[in-house]
Amino acid sequence: MALRDFLKDLDDSVKVVTSSDFEVEIIETDEVPSFSDASITYDNLDTKKKKCKRLESCVLYVDIRGSAKISAERQPKTLAKMYSSFVRTMISCARYYDGHVRNIVGDRVMVVFDKEKCFENAVDTAILMNSVCKNILNKRISSFEFRAGIGIDYGKMLITKSGAIRQGGEKEFYRSLVWLGKPANTASRLTDLAHKTENHSTPAICQGNYYPHIKDWHWQDKPYEQFIDDLETTYSRMLRHKDQYFNTFFKTTMSHSQTHSPILFTKSVFYGFKKARPEDDSITNSWWRKENLDVRDYDGDIYGGDVMFLAAKEL
Repeated sequence: MALRDFLKDLDDSVKVVTSSDFEVEIIETDEVPSFSDASITYDNLDTKKKKCKRLESCVLYVDIRGSAKISAERQPKTLAKMYSSFVRTMISCARYYDGHVRNIVGDRVMVVFDKEKCFENAVDTAILMNSVCKNILNKRISSFEFRAGIGIDYGKMLITKSGAIRQGGEKEFYRSLVWLGKPANTASRLTDLAHKTENHSTPAICQGNYYPHIKDWHWQDKPYEQFIDDLETTYSRMLRHKDQYFNTFFKTTMSHSQTHSPILFTKSVFYGFKKARPEDDSITNSWWRKENLDVRDYDGDIYGGDVMFLAAKEL
């Protein structure tokens, strides 16, 4: 087929799907669908119809921290063993609490839960995954500190079938279920931040104090607001500092780092879990705390913790 004809066919197919008479049927569900679900279909250009499902539940992602650096530094056989162990154990953790694995890309595993008991199952899965990573994988994979990040969100997700129908050995690579909606995006972004150390720098003032009795200088970095608060009110061009030994100052920056918890989830997940299981040890002992971090396209509170099951600690 000539390139011009190929492009014309593509344009025609897009025109059909985006036309006003192309019908998209959305079926509400409380259970996680599989790829073979007959209620989810490809675009049918002949009937001008497509079927999708919508699920309101929890979605969880987990992956290895620093996987790019690990891949660059390890031998292929070591990498194969490590990734195989990680993915297999994370799948087992998901299945233990009735989670459904719906995507595996590299070292990132996506787990979706049926609506019933989704908060309890999602949080328990996260705790189990964190326990396995720290007490089993980190012990058995001893050539470096093994760390993983886990993110969870709750909400409505549209499930649609994407790809193309093909036959033969490569057909699996041309089709997938696509999970559309903010919960999947937010959970994935939380996973990117979980168990990650972020370095920041903020503008500051370096204050120099001179002590004449010992003939020595002392230098201290202060945030702008603290430096301003230490100045006395004056109606002249001369600075008057509250510290009698203040001598000079100049602009600088202050560096600081913050390591986020290995498990992060949104406010809706926290309160859903708290309502479902108010007497849980992690709730009564306040093991989940608000995290100070920014998540793109999400403006609510984020809760996090480094919670593990006691049975894993005893291994």
